[in-house]
Amino acid sequence: MKFLLKSASFIFHPLWIPLVGSLLYFLFTPRFFPSGVTQAKLLAIAILTIFIPVVFYFLLKNLGKAQSIFLEDVNERKWPLLFFAILVTMVLNQILNAYNYAELYYFFVGILFSTLLAFVLVMFRLKASLHIMGLSGLIIFIIGISLNFKINLTYTISFLILALGITASSRIYYKAHTFNELLLGLLCGVIPQTLVLYFWL
Repeated sequence: MKFLLKSASFIFHPLWIPLVGSLLYFLFTPRFFPSGVTQAKLLAIAILTIFIPVVFYFLLKNLGKAQSIFLEDVNERKWPLLFFAILVTMVLNQILNAYNYAELYYFFVGILFSTLLAFVLVMFRLKASLHIMGLSGLIIFIIGISLNFKINLTYTISFLILALGITASSRIYYKAHTFNELLLGLLCGVIPQTLVLYFWL
C-alpha cells in the first residue's frame, strides 16, 4: 500500500495531465485526424508541457530556487506556474485552434485558467494541490467528451476518479498537503474546466 501511495505522486504528476488529456482526446474522438497530424500535435504538446518544464525545473534547482519536483514550498511555485502558463498560451496560439480542435483547445484554456488560479493563490501564500487540480480537471474534460460524442467512457472516468482518490490519500499520507489544500486544488481544477464546457459541449 505504501508503494502504491508513493508511486501515485509520480504516476499522476500534474505535468502529465495535458499530454494524457490530448492522448485521450485523439483516442476517443470520432473525428478523423491524419496520423501524422496527430503525432505532430502530441509531440509538440509533450515538448511544451513536459520536456521544457522539466528543463526549467532543473535550472531552478541548480539556482537553489526549487528543492523538489513537487514544489512543496509555496514560495517555489511562483515562477514554475507563471512559466507553465506561458507555455500553455503557446500551445493555444501555435499548436491548437478552436475550429479544428474545439474540445482540446478549450481543455487547454481550462488548464491555463487553473494554472493562473493556482498562481494567484501563491501570491496570497496559499498552496493548492497541483496533483488534484490536474486530475480533477482531466475528469471533467473526459466527462465532457463522453457527453459531447455520446460515447460510454465509464471505465475511463472510474479509473481517473480512483486515481484521484489514491493521489489525494498519498498527498495526505506523506503530509505534502492538508485537506484544505486538496480542496483548493479540486476547486482550481473543476471550476475552469466546467466553465469552458459552455463553449464546446
